[in-house]
This record gives sequence, C-alpha cells and structure tokens, in this order.
Amino acid sequence: MPTVKYRLVNPGLKPRQTKLEMPGWGGTPAPRADGSPEQVWHCTPFSEGAQYGIEVFYPYANELRVSRGDAGLVFDGDFGPKPDDDLQWPPFRAFGEHFYTYQLLLDLNAGPGWAVRSEPHPRFYTDTTGTVPIAVPALLRTEWWPMISFVVFKAPATGQTHIFRPGEPMMQLLVIPAEPSLQLAEMTLDEMADREMRSRRIHASRQTLGADSAWVSGSDIAFDGTYRFLSRAAKAKSRQDQ
Repeated sequence: MPTVKYRLVNPGLKPRQTKLEMPGWGGTPAPRADGSPEQVWHCTPFSEGAQYGIEVFYPYANELRVSRGDAGLVFDGDFGPKPDDDLQWPPFRAFGEHFYTYQLLLDLNAGPGWAVRSEPHPRFYTDTTGTVPIAVPALLRTEWWPMISFVVFKAPATGQTHIFRPGEPMMQLLVIPAEPSLQLAEMTLDEMADREMRSRRIHASRQTLGADSAWVSGSDIAFDGTYRFLSRAAKAKSRQDQ
C-alpha cells in the first residue's frame, strides 16, 4: 500500500483513516451476549470494510441542510463572507436537478499506479434517518492530477434533508489500483471441489469453532465468532510467513 500524501487548503477536513465510532454511527458497545441488540461492529466484514478508507469531515462551523424546494435544491447554511481568493463560494451548489457539488479543498497523491475513489461514508449504511450525505463514487488519478477537485453528492429525495454537521464525517476516500486489472474466470472443477470441501469442513466444525462465542440477539438471530476466529488465525499465519 502506498504512502498517501496530502495538501490541505481547509484544515477542518481533517483526513484520517476511517474509525468506527462507538458510541456513534458504529453503534453502541453492547456485548456479544444473549439478548443484546445487533450492532454493525459485531460483523467483522463490515467493521474491516468500514475502516478501510480515509474519512473526510465537514469543515465549517455552521450546520448545512440540503433539501428540495419548489425552485430546486435549497442550501440552508451560513458559511460567512466570501474569502479573499478564487475559491468557489458558497462551497456547495446545485449540479443539475439530482446532484449537488462541494469544492473539496484537499489534494491527495496516492503515487504511481494508484488512484483515489470517493464513496459514501460508512455511516450512511447505519443511518436510519435518511439525513446522511451520499457522495457519488468517482475515481481520481492523483499521480498526474494535482488540482483541487469537487465532489458530487446525490440530491435528497423530495421530503428528505441531507444534514452536514460540524465535526461529522461527510464522505470516505478509498485508495485503490488505478487500473482494474482483475479478470473473471470460472473455477476449474478441482478448484470448485476444493472450495466446497473446505466450506463443508468449516460448517461441520462451526459448533466447535464458535462454541465459546455463540449468542442469540434480542431479535432472536443466532451469532457466533467462526469467521472472526478464522480471520485472526489467517492473519497470524500471514505474519509468520513474512
């Protein structure tokens, strides 16, 4: 993984590797125990996926609300007087009927062969209010593009409001290979047989592997730590092999 270098025009963006906030959008520290409510951090694939990128924060002191009015999108927020420079002001504006943009005052350089992809922040997937901004996926080849760019957000549906609050993350950036060099190929019969045998072994061993971590949530969903334990074992083996 490359070293990602950054240049900040607005320090309030505070880029950092995404953290799973608890209490907060990542849930509450409810134990994995019978009767507990399900939390997203209980799921290892989600927890690892959510912390894979770089989160960027809403950098202004006053809240911004984006909604739809009779004449189009409405931006309800106070950004203060226009700065003495050539920056877009106000920093948010409509982009057609179904999108809006923000001038992201952040320059990232992921290095040769790598790119930066914008994504909704993981808290979008845990939100139940419909107010979290939705950054539209876009890939930026930062090795040769040093410009301050704009980010596109999906506009809220009629009756909904996107809310940007001071100190809250508004989007996530992933560092990925610049070229999608992967190829899709169907497994050979031997590969299929091997995967099937391994899956059956895990299934047959699940009561043993997850015996000490089995629990039933308050909504009667059964959980255990089989995936989590195997993931730890695989990581430990990888470190030993290095």
